[in-house]
Amino acid sequence: MRASRLVTLLLLLQGRGRLTARQLAQELEVSVRTVYRDVEALAAAGIPLYGEAGHAGGYRLVDGYRTRLTGLTADEAQAAFLAALPGAAAELGLGEALATARLKLRAALPAQARAHADRIQECFLLDAPGWYGDADPTPHLTAVAGAVWARRAVLMRYRRWRAPEEITRRVEPYGLVLKAGRWYLVADGPRTYRVDQILELTCLDEEFAVPADFSLAVCWAARLADFRARLHTGHALVRLTPEGARRLGVAPADDGWTQARVPIESVDHAHGEFLRLGADIEVLEPPALRARLAATARTLAARYAE
Repeated sequence: MRASRLVTLLLLLQGRGRLTARQLAQELEVSVRTVYRDVEALAAAGIPLYGEAGHAGGYRLVDGYRTRLTGLTADEAQAAFLAALPGAAAELGLGEALATARLKLRAALPAQARAHADRIQECFLLDAPGWYGDADPTPHLTAVAGAVWARRAVLMRYRRWRAPEEITRRVEPYGLVLKAGRWYLVADGPRTYRVDQILELTCLDEEFAVPADFSLAVCWAARLADFRARLHTGHALVRLTPEGARRLGVAPADDGWTQARVPIESVDHAHGEFLRLGADIEVLEPPALRARLAATARTLAARYAE
């Protein structure tokens, strides 16, 4: 661990110029005293750095010195591909590797490109998860990622929405996908599993080979297309106020109420979605949905009348 920290300290000085002992301690998450010892170790190893006292002082490398320690390790190279998603890298156990990879990449850039990269980091941030609700815990994510990388089968106890709700299944993990802040495992079949619904996981000492014609990107695209095809299989005929039309994204009519036919996933799903529009919508068809909403409206009216 100390060797890695010494390299990181050296790359920080190379990439940022002068840094105080306190700034280095904050970056490395160690004490100031540890920074003093590390600086002494680097100096003893022949690294040309020196310290300056005073308010504007700190440690810096001799002008023109550049380390050759900018090659990426295997973990750092993997983490570099997740540079836009530091949270995802941390969940996969690659947070420290990503931080070191960024330092090495930054240190390898010329000054003008380094300043441009810093500017991009200041101006743009990718936050993948959606609003409304914290991400579900994924305690088995690191183990699943390890099995994906090692191409080893796993035995998992899994919770699903249909009966039986809990199943135990041996799967061959082909790849992981992060979609809207949620991790999905794509396995043999191909089948897709939510990683946060894995209750128990055992990595087996059984290697497998991914089919030569398998592509994770192509498989996931087909999965999304199938999901969208099954998402809206029915329609509802509705009347909308101007506000209701606006909220549903329907072009409003000139006379106030707009009649439109809109796609729905199911009566149950449409019931919940249309209730959000309150009095700005009237369902004309299908009769089952109209009756369901009318019954809910009567229940609400009776409850609030009390």
